Amino acid sequence: MEFSKFKAASVQTSPVFLDADKTIDKAILFIKEAASNGAELIAFPEVFVSGYPYWNWIMTPVQGSKWYEKLYKSAITTSGSEVKRICEAAKEFNIHIVIGINEQGSSFGEIYNTNLIIDNKGILIGKHRKLVPTWAEKLTWTSGDGSSLKVYDTKIGPIGTLACGENTNTLARFTLLTQGELIHVANYISLPVAPPDYDMAEAIKIRAAAHSFEGKLFTIVSCSTISQEIKDALREDVPNVDELLTRKNSAFSGFIGPNGAAIGTPLIDEEGIVYADIDLEKCIQPKQMHDILGHYNRFDIFDLRVNTAPTRNITFIDNHEAFNNK
Repeated sequence: MEFSKFKAASVQTSPVFLDADKTIDKAILFIKEAASNGAELIAFPEVFVSGYPYWNWIMTPVQGSKWYEKLYKSAITTSGSEVKRICEAAKEFNIHIVIGINEQGSSFGEIYNTNLIIDNKGILIGKHRKLVPTWAEKLTWTSGDGSSLKVYDTKIGPIGTLACGENTNTLARFTLLTQGELIHVANYISLPVAPPDYDMAEAIKIRAAAHSFEGKLFTIVSCSTISQEIKDALREDVPNVDELLTRKNSAFSGFIGPNGAAIGTPLIDEEGIVYADIDLEKCIQPKQMHDILGHYNRFDIFDLRVNTAPTRNITFIDNHEAFNNK
């Protein structure tokens, strides 16, 4: 088995609010910049295409209803032209991409918080739908299922991803680890409406460090920011939006190594792109002490079962022939 060495990039920025095409234009600029600096993997924030439903936190459900409609109309599908453009950029710049989107479902009440995994040949090799929308997010997103809880083999190594709060889900994280995950992409949104004593940036770092230390792998964190454009758009319904959506230590983007320590200097709140050199060989030695996938576990005691079947909202059964043969 070869253990690759490569440079990774993490983006911390805001989308062009509820505008998929312009947000992808922005993403491609970052992809081009990262590739020009030698990166072979770039991570983008949660639902970067093209926006987070902040209205769920600062408006009543009735007020937020019109914003849900706007989000649904701006949501994209994996077979659409928007994803095709991202795939073409991955191929052109020879870079792997993990990016969050609002994925439009077949029903008007169906939007998924989805992470796309695209390889350096421009192939969409996988997507992960957030398993459980967090708190107020339940007003917007439909839950994903176990079929997307996968790790994908790539030229640079096995990649897995979880969105925001599901990086707190121990069983979801363990499911990825058991599939050989060595590169974990955890993407987030800036959430300034958290309780006053909650340091969002530190919470993101703790979650990333926990997964890296427990699994002895690299975690790449990408978090969005809240632009003035987003605040101005929501101001028509919430006049004090600046006060509600402005807070220090709301965003963290960076890298955590297999020892649970940060690599380099992360971005806190500021927009930009950061880089780190990843050497998967460094995942070996730490497992000598704690390999929770092998010698440091008791699978004769613990038994985790994961339902990977896609959710079906209906099953058609044709009993007509059987009835006539009676």
